[in-house]
Amino acid sequence: MEVVPEGVLNASDRGTPVVRAAKDIVFGSIAGIASKFIEHPFDLTKVRLQAQVLDAEARFSGPLDCLTRTYRNEGLRGLYRGLPAPVVGAMAENATLFLAYSELQSLIRKAFGTPPTEPLSVSQLALSGAGAGSITSFVLTPIELVKCKMQVQMLVGAPASGPAAALHATSLPGPAGVLRDILRESGIRGLWLGQTATLIRETGGSAAWFATKEAVAALLLMRRGEKSGGNLQAWESAVSGACAGAAFNLAFFPADTIKSTMQTEEELRPELKVPGRQRGFLTVGRELWRAQGLKGLYAGCGITIARSVPSSAIIFLIYDGLRKRFG
Repeated sequence: MEVVPEGVLNASDRGTPVVRAAKDIVFGSIAGIASKFIEHPFDLTKVRLQAQVLDAEARFSGPLDCLTRTYRNEGLRGLYRGLPAPVVGAMAENATLFLAYSELQSLIRKAFGTPPTEPLSVSQLALSGAGAGSITSFVLTPIELVKCKMQVQMLVGAPASGPAAALHATSLPGPAGVLRDILRESGIRGLWLGQTATLIRETGGSAAWFATKEAVAALLLMRRGEKSGGNLQAWESAVSGACAGAAFNLAFFPADTIKSTMQTEEELRPELKVPGRQRGFLTVGRELWRAQGLKGLYAGCGITIARSVPSSAIIFLIYDGLRKRFG
């Protein structure tokens, strides 16, 4: 099957390259921000479940236990702990992702001599998505590092509940404070702790994300007799986006678990820290495998997919809607 992103056949109608780039950045940013307000409590739960894989005794028995105990002990504010970092991250991630995806498609067309009137294949779209994801990973790692550290703050030395827990929460550093601590301890290089894991997750995941979205969209268009590249209805954008969200996480989730473990070890397992050294991707991956096997590598995967399905649906619903409205 050959598919083509919505509107690509009329790319010239979107304006000059600079205007098209600006639109991709703005549309991607808006879509990313909207999705984060829905998914953040589930992302917090995922990170906390991943961070306990190497613990001798688990803090939470599962996603529901983590969600309910977080709400009971920390309130609604606790469910959104660390939100500013991923909101900024969503703007940067989606703006970079959609911009790179669009530009890489243009490069692939030139490389293969594919005219604008001819659709790209699924494999070519996957290649564009993989390249976009790899570029985005370098923007995303520092933001996710701050987010993950904030999401486990309340698990370290905090009273279980009551006024003392609330007082402890108010004493914790915010995103700027966490960022300063990272720079003071590890320098600029420390901001990219877990980059290998993020690169693997984003490269493979983005290939699956975009290819799945476009393939499902093409099937939905075919179902009502439209050609590939036709205008998607709102529900079609949402359904194809939801399928893409599930595809993103299934195959490359272990890389995300390794990343979360690496980025929260300083807080949760300080005894493992060696001054001037960071434990590597393979070292942490082997320890997770020895601790709980495949189950440990997929800790929090269920709630992540439950989060990514509506989140991804909203991203494409908004992005496709903005492109349809403004070009």
